[in-house]
Amino acid sequence: MAEHVREVLGDPTTVFFTLLRVAVVYLVLLGYLRLSGKRVLGQMTPLDLLTLLLLSNVVQNAMIGPDNSLVGGLLGAGLLLALDRLLSQSPLRRSFLGHPTLLVHDGKPIPENLLREGVDLEELMAALREHGVGHLEDVLSAVLEVDGTISVVPRDHLLPKRLRKVRSSRNR
Repeated sequence: MAEHVREVLGDPTTVFFTLLRVAVVYLVLLGYLRLSGKRVLGQMTPLDLLTLLLLSNVVQNAMIGPDNSLVGGLLGAGLLLALDRLLSQSPLRRSFLGHPTLLVHDGKPIPENLLREGVDLEELMAALREHGVGHLEDVLSAVLEVDGTISVVPRDHLLPKRLRKVRSSRNR
């Protein structure tokens, strides 16, 4: 019976190192994505999509190694989902996701925040227009959220308005 289980699941050492490689690659890529900024996490451009697809292909062998069995793939997928769940509920979540960044305050852009987050004025203005604001002076605040979207609070936000659905500035 033990030999049959070993035959189906594979060598325990291989299984252990597969799980270890998957965990290491996951954590390192999470760090890379964090360093690349929130902009990468918003709606994707064709360049972002291509980078993501190629990135997944590049790290595949690093995660699974020589074990391209069904069990190895399922173990890797299971561990990725478990790590995602664990980290999304962890107190460390904030470290990986970061904090919202103020891009505009009282009608004035904050150049150092725009530069650090990789948001150019053209993209900021597109987000303002999507929120129904035509000029920077009409903005009380604009914030780059941790998911890569830009939230805008217009100066007239206290006036009663009809609610409308606003799409992300990353939708193209």
